[in-house]
Amino acid sequence: MEAEKATIHCKLCLTNCPELDTSTLQSCNCVFCVQCLRQYVQLAIRGGAGSAITCPDPACKNTGTLLDSELALFAPSDQFELYQRLRFERGVQLDPSKAWCPKLDCQAVCSVTPETEGKPVPVPCPTCHDVFCCGCRSPWIDGHSCSQHQPLMVPSADSELSSTDTDAAIKQCPVCGVYIERNQGCAQMLCKSCKHTFCWYCLQNLDGDIFLRHYDKGPCRNKLGHSRASVMWNRTQVVGILVGVSIIVLVTSPLLLLASPCILCCVCKPCQAKKTKKKKKDKKPSDSTA
Repeated sequence: MEAEKATIHCKLCLTNCPELDTSTLQSCNCVFCVQCLRQYVQLAIRGGAGSAITCPDPACKNTGTLLDSELALFAPSDQFELYQRLRFERGVQLDPSKAWCPKLDCQAVCSVTPETEGKPVPVPCPTCHDVFCCGCRSPWIDGHSCSQHQPLMVPSADSELSSTDTDAAIKQCPVCGVYIERNQGCAQMLCKSCKHTFCWYCLQNLDGDIFLRHYDKGPCRNKLGHSRASVMWNRTQVVGILVGVSIIVLVTSPLLLLASPCILCCVCKPCQAKKTKKKKKDKKPSDSTA
């Protein structure tokens, strides 16, 4: 009866749930209700592109990763199979020693030998026996050169950006190396795989640039893709949020100071009650001996 009545606070739905309706993650020991974990896992599989699914609590100190047994428990079988396939494809894509066969009827995983002095090397497919270039994935011919496909590579930080680099429709994330295609929208990109924010043109890190100052000067000036008025409105909203939070802190801090004596009294009352009970218990044996 006590186990059924016990409740645990879920940090996702912010409600007290029965302990029997909750689940503890094995990697970090965080506890959530089963319904919230099901919704979280299914959404993460749909938009995660095979990346690891971590604990939904942003304040988790261990940053635990959900195990396959937990994912299979909270997601339907078809979604779990989709996640396994996406994770495998992502692993092949991020591994420089592996590559997909470009032939549509094959799509086998091929082993890639390291490039010598930045030069492309031929890659034989063990299934269809075709040979393709490790850089551009085109059929390998004697004297092959894939320089026209270089926009797919990430430029170094010291090299200057050419027009082909900035106008390329497909680029790699500067952190995880996943290929990203941009067909429209602004130049501020968010990688779905590693959640890294960067500029599409120069690949500079924009994780801490909440005011988008990167597009006020330099080679990417006025290349955000939005009007100046929309940029100023975005900055006004950010400033308003920061000012609002600071005002709330300033208003509530004196109230907390004034309420601190009452809080201390409420905390000390149970302690005083325990002390009085102990004194009463100590007096009872002395009275009986008298």
